[in-house]
This record gives sequence, C-alpha cells and structure tokens, in this order.
Amino acid sequence: MRILLLGGTTEASAMARRLAAAGTDAVFSYAGRTNAPVAQPLPTRIGGFGGVAGLCDYLRSEAISHVIDATHPFAAGMSRNAYAACAATGTGLVRLERPAWVAQAGDDWISVAEMSALPAALPDIASRVFLAIGKQQIALFAAKPQHHYLLRLVDAPEAPLPLPDADVVLARGPFSEAGDLALLEKHRITHVVAKNAGGSGARAKLDAARALGLPVIMAERPALPGGNVAGDPDAVMRWLAHPALRGV
Repeated sequence: MRILLLGGTTEASAMARRLAAAGTDAVFSYAGRTNAPVAQPLPTRIGGFGGVAGLCDYLRSEAISHVIDATHPFAAGMSRNAYAACAATGTGLVRLERPAWVAQAGDDWISVAEMSALPAALPDIASRVFLAIGKQQIALFAAKPQHHYLLRLVDAPEAPLPLPDADVVLARGPFSEAGDLALLEKHRITHVVAKNAGGSGARAKLDAARALGLPVIMAERPALPGGNVAGDPDAVMRWLAHPALRGV
C-alpha cells in the first residue's frame, strides 16, 4: 500500500498525523499556493501534477495504490482531476470532507450558488466588506469598486490588488470568535463575504457576524464527483483497512 494524500486543510494535517503514526507509506502533496505551508510528518511534495494526464503518470510512476483527497472543498479542479485520474488508473479514492456550515438561529445569510455570484449580492451603496474568501477570486470584486474591502490572507499579495480601497490583514487560522469580533468592530464591517468551507478553524467570523447582526453573503460549495466520502480520519483509516470498501 502506498498513499497519496492531497492536502492543504486542517483535516489533511490530521490525516497525515494518523498515517505517520500508523507507519504508512504515504506522500503528502501541497498545491503550493502559500509561501510557508505547515510542515507535515510525511514526505512532502509541492506543486501541481499537470492536469489529469500528469496525475495519472504520477500515480503509475510512484506506484500509488490509494488517494486521499483532503483538499479544500472549493479546490474543485484538483478534486475533479483526482477523480478522473483514479478512475483511469484503477486507483482507490476517498474524499475526506468536513461538513458544510449550517445557518443557526440569529444568522442573516444570503446564499449564492457559486463564487462568481458573490459581488452581485453586495449592495450598490458603498459598504465595508470583510472579504473572507482567500486570494484566488479577489479580482471578482473589482466589479464593485465603491466598497471598502478588508482581506485576511496567509501571505502578503505579490502584486497590487485589483481593488481601489482595501486593507489586508495577514493571519493564519484557526481564529477565535473574540478575535474576529474585535476585527469586525475595529474595521467597522457592515457585510461579511465567505465561502462555505465548513470546519471549525474559520467559523469564528460567522459567529462574530451573528453577534453583531451583520449579513453574511455565502457561496455554496461546488458539486464534486464521486460518492466515496469520509467525514474524519477514523473513517479513512477504516476504508484503508477494508479492501471491499475501496474504489472511486
């Protein structure tokens, strides 16, 4: 058995610790989107594979028998490539996926079906927006330049932001409700924009928004192929231990 763990999430790091503790032959893969990724207790590679064909070549050349997709729920391209490559090579695949967030009493959520619909859901009147979506889709909000944007990023932007009025806070989660409450109050935020990543590490902004009575504009997750989904590392370990459960 040789495992490829596609990572970049808190759940991926937890999975890596479980695999390392079990003495499993496994490789951890980072996409390379942050400058200083969290160190892992497994041999680690950084960078893309070159699409489905490149991933197929990697699976064959490295004699990978199982793939654990523990990428971010919005890393749809990687998840789709993993599904296609595993299907083409007959490699077992499981997706380690944290549950999506669910609105609670007191939440004021506006749900949109995809990331591209987020800017249109903002008001036309100038507002102060906490843009808690990472760095990949910032350019979408150039369509609403009248707003002041607060961005929280892991790394400093390498190029000028496409937003005329923006502040950047550099921080790596997990975050606390008290900390996010202070952040939203300090910057006089009126709207929170997020994607439904799920998990506990970034939920604090939603709790803080509820406490302040702020609306949250939430992008729902993209649909991903394959029905073999595990909710935690324990479920993945059970899948690895039972040949009859393996597959895409």
